[in-house]
Amino acid sequence: MKIAVITDSTAYLTQEQYQKNSIFMLPLSVIIGEEVFREEIDITANEFYEKVRGMKALPTSSQPATGEIVTLLERLAKDYDAVISVHLSSKISGTYQNVAAAASMVDGIEVYPYDSGISCSAQGYFALEAARLAKHGASPEEILADFDEMQSTLRAYFMVDDLNHLVRGGRLSNGAAIVGSMLKIKPILHFEDKEIVVFEKIRSSKKALKRIEGLLEEDVKKGYPIVATIIHANAEEEALKWKKQMEKKMPNTRFELSYFGPVIGTHLGEGSLGLAWIEDRIKSHPL
Repeated sequence: MKIAVITDSTAYLTQEQYQKNSIFMLPLSVIIGEEVFREEIDITANEFYEKVRGMKALPTSSQPATGEIVTLLERLAKDYDAVISVHLSSKISGTYQNVAAAASMVDGIEVYPYDSGISCSAQGYFALEAARLAKHGASPEEILADFDEMQSTLRAYFMVDDLNHLVRGGRLSNGAAIVGSMLKIKPILHFEDKEIVVFEKIRSSKKALKRIEGLLEEDVKKGYPIVATIIHANAEEEALKWKKQMEKKMPNTRFELSYFGPVIGTHLGEGSLGLAWIEDRIKSHPL
């Protein structure tokens, strides 16, 4: 069985990762004023932050249209028997639901939409693993079972400079009740039941990053190999500095660098930093 892998643009994989692993990308869009940009195609992350800096009205985002998804699936049906389609949390976007609906409109290919329950590089872990397994002959059912195992070691925490983006965009489920008390606090956020919620309230950015670092160290001590990704919203210098510090403290952990692109950056705001990690299955489950 020949299996294709799709993920949406909010996984923020590199062009090399898409090409090397034959992963297909379904773009979400960001709307700035009256202009619509498909992220990763019409606008880069750097261009986005430059455009929106200082704007009073926040940009908005939109999911791929059903017709666009159908077109991609029909194209893949010519060469593939099945599709594993990995998407950002269904509680912050309707992309997963749209793919599930579009799948019923296309004949000749079995489509397996997957709600990662998360986003960004943490979502990307699933797409990369699906591609690795598909290349070595795994069935769709085996890949989805592997995803269930991956969820048990997946963690992601992030810190934003301004909660207002998340609250106004309706993406922080308990945000409205706490935003007024957050003026001098840097909350650590995470996904819980596919929603973004406050994990802990910390007094400073430095302490918040140390706390996230400590959470990673707790898992490192469990003994299984880990890959961790530092994610930044146009704050590469700070992200690289943090990466260097953690590589020194945890030399056996594989660290990577990624970013919050336009769609997720719309909701988090410039300057946000995050850390995602998971069991490094390339080391623990070699094929």
